[in-house]
Amino acid sequence: MRIPVIYSQRMVAVSGSQLSPSAHKPAWVAKALQSQLEPQDLEWIEPEPAELADFFRVHDPRFVKSVLEGQQPNGFGNTSLEVAATLPYTSGSMITGVKIAVKRQRPVVASLSSGFHHAGTARATGFCTFNGLMVAAARAIADSWVERVAIIDADYHFGDGTEEIIEATGLAANVYHLSMGRSFRVPRQAEAYLQRLRDTREDLARFRPQVILYQAGADAHRQDPLGGVLSTEEMALRDEIVFRIGRELSIPIVFNLAGGYQVDEDGGLSTIVRLHLNSFSAALRVWG
Repeated sequence: MRIPVIYSQRMVAVSGSQLSPSAHKPAWVAKALQSQLEPQDLEWIEPEPAELADFFRVHDPRFVKSVLEGQQPNGFGNTSLEVAATLPYTSGSMITGVKIAVKRQRPVVASLSSGFHHAGTARATGFCTFNGLMVAAARAIADSWVERVAIIDADYHFGDGTEEIIEATGLAANVYHLSMGRSFRVPRQAEAYLQRLRDTREDLARFRPQVILYQAGADAHRQDPLGGVLSTEEMALRDEIVFRIGRELSIPIVFNLAGGYQVDEDGGLSTIVRLHLNSFSAALRVWG
């Protein structure tokens, strides 16, 4: 099996943030995938950019336009037009991933994107500008690719923007949302964390989504400066649990990079990159 990887250099920017590497992390992960995984394991695909109509389904149009024109701060707290130029491609990577998973019937697809779940209807914060999870979910539902979408958010932080948009758009009956950041915060909760993911199988069997959007956040790692629940081994098990649920229930999964803030002393991202590559390894173990 080859994993479709949705990526373009147009998804990469210099954000100006000293804390979050999200805007330039996709390039690091892409380079590592190309050097460390076998070429036959991956299929590289350019994202189709999200259109204004895609953003308008879940965000206030005035907010969208002001961010894209550099008049209102993005999720990094600045008005960078370089960051703004990446936004159609980062959200577009999730749309493209869902389209490939559903229409081409690919069991697992990777989007090298981050920075979604804190973005609300008219609010950019927490390194998140537009909510690509809900942009993709709403597009898939509006275009009748699917009727129901599940979002499993394993980022360390709570997906407050996702929850806000689900309520504001009236999509609660169409979108199942589980954010692990609501309840699990410290290492002693690791087993409960993993058990909650196992229990999600029953939830999904009842809800019957046609696609799962999985935020495989690296900031759930216990050594992350903004995280602190799972060990490296438990992170791998986390990913495998989610992927096995998708395989057992025959639900395709589109996963992305989400958060991760462990920066090396020299400014590199080797620790974060290794955690993200472990997600790909888990996918290959389950479907390989």
